[in-house]
Amino acid sequence: MTYHPKSDFIAVMMERGFLADCTDYQGLDEALLKGVHPGYIGFDATAKSLHVGSLIQIMMLRWLQKTGHKPITLMGGGTTKVGDPSFRADERPLLGPEQIDANIAGIKQVFSAYLTYGDGPGDALMINNAEWLDGLNYLEFLRDIGRHFSINRMLSFESVKSRLDREQSLSFLEFNYMILQAYDFMELHRRYGCILQMGGSDQWGNIVNGIDLTRRVIDGEVYGLTSPLLTTSDGKKMGKSLSGAIWLNADMLSPYAFWQFWRNTTDADVGRFLKLYTELPVDECERLGALAGSEINLAKIRLANEVTALLHGAQAAQAAETTAREVFEKGGVGDDLPTLTLSASELGDGISVVQLIVRAGLAGSGKEAKRLISESGARLDDAPLTDAGLMIDAAALSSPIKLSAGKKRHALVVLG
Repeated sequence: MTYHPKSDFIAVMMERGFLADCTDYQGLDEALLKGVHPGYIGFDATAKSLHVGSLIQIMMLRWLQKTGHKPITLMGGGTTKVGDPSFRADERPLLGPEQIDANIAGIKQVFSAYLTYGDGPGDALMINNAEWLDGLNYLEFLRDIGRHFSINRMLSFESVKSRLDREQSLSFLEFNYMILQAYDFMELHRRYGCILQMGGSDQWGNIVNGIDLTRRVIDGEVYGLTSPLLTTSDGKKMGKSLSGAIWLNADMLSPYAFWQFWRNTTDADVGRFLKLYTELPVDECERLGALAGSEINLAKIRLANEVTALLHGAQAAQAAETTAREVFEKGGVGDDLPTLTLSASELGDGISVVQLIVRAGLAGSGKEAKRLISESGARLDDAPLTDAGLMIDAAALSSPIKLSAGKKRHALVVLG
């Protein structure tokens, strides 16, 4: 697409690779030149932390604020009670109000690292859609809002069609989700003057619905912008690793493990990830991404440092790099490694090394841990671990032991 943006925000989105599609490039671009405008992204509270898959959206909100506009983080206190069916094979488990509130409290911690909240014109707002969804009168909602939605059109959206094509059940509860999301956009426009909804490209149908509804009901001029759904160069979904989701909250994933995730980026992804997940100038991202041979490792360390510093602070990034250097280059233990602390009662007369590998997060199951040992992928204090029946007792834990899975994943086990 050859469109030359005038606004700083659209220019950044295009130049750094954030942009998949927009409902009206020129209209949004010109609107952003006229004063400070709110834009939002919705986040459902299905867990106590967001994971790396949401980081591209968080960075979009950060750039919106850095280019002079007002980001809104919309928490789905209401919509989480329904569950977004987009591109899912099954229905989400339904959560109760207490769990949803606890999840929102956990998610809030992350946003404050990226956005400045407050009462100023460009300060971010955090809003919960339960504010207007919890008190809806069903009959009034059907009459005033439901009549604007065509079932035929909703069935044509890819997120719904793909589910039906596989003959997988789509409940009426889930089908309502896209109407509620559209209603969110209209309410945010009406209450806060919000003109932009952003999201991943799987949200295109939901975003278009909200634009149509806002125009029909209150004649508001609003826009939608989507980012590409990211996969790594080897086709894996962004944010997943061997040991599970890469969480953004430090209490669910240590800053060291987060740093290590970025340090292990595939060579081909380094330049692209630097543009998306750091604020380094684009030409510097391209220079680093083009490094070859062993030099690309310097670019990966820079990527890991920059991304970790944004989320956890520069001190945590530096500590992670120092630990990595001790572990990899000097064969040391490293003070900042993920640590499993065992109590004397847990240890008892001894605990199997297989169980320790699982509890330390280096394998997802005992079967996986045994396979790791049989394939010579496990190490104990940097020595090959060959006996899956090995028992670790209090004497062995008189000083910390280091477990390793492959060359890049390590954990300490200590007796508390």
